[in-house]
Amino acid sequence: MPAEAADVTDQLTRVLARTCRQLPLAGQPQLAGRLAADGWVLLRHSHPVQAQRLDGAMHHAALLETEHEAPLDASFPFHREDPTMPTTDPLLDVRPEIPRIRHDLIFTTFAALLPGTGFVLVNDHDPKPLYYQLAAENAGEFTWDALEEGPEVWRVRIGRVAAA
Repeated sequence: MPAEAADVTDQLTRVLARTCRQLPLAGQPQLAGRLAADGWVLLRHSHPVQAQRLDGAMHHAALLETEHEAPLDASFPFHREDPTMPTTDPLLDVRPEIPRIRHDLIFTTFAALLPGTGFVLVNDHDPKPLYYQLAAENAGEFTWDALEEGPEVWRVRIGRVAAA
């Protein structure tokens, strides 16, 4: 890629990241998360540094969404399951992993799922940015069921939709 094209990509990513950090302040944290995730999907393989910038914007939007308790809109299919229900799904506890590899580990685990199966993600922060990334890259192919919602541990069952 010519130097000037790489520079334009970097500058556009910075603009998008700034926009996604401002949208929650205007009452649009979910829109910010979705836009950042869409950009992340476009950049994650070819421009990992810029994709990481958008990942940070997603985390910022999710944090502000939680702080302001923004209601989830109808296009955000976030289920609330009974956390006392036992699950036989394997656990993927990413808390001991360094942050920069967590999402790749989760995506690799998701990619290996057979239709109708799932795993329980255990994390030390709200995984809503991961939801935005899954939705941007795998729309209609996954389920997301909140089992525990902090403040110290979050558990989410992530599944692959069963074949029709």
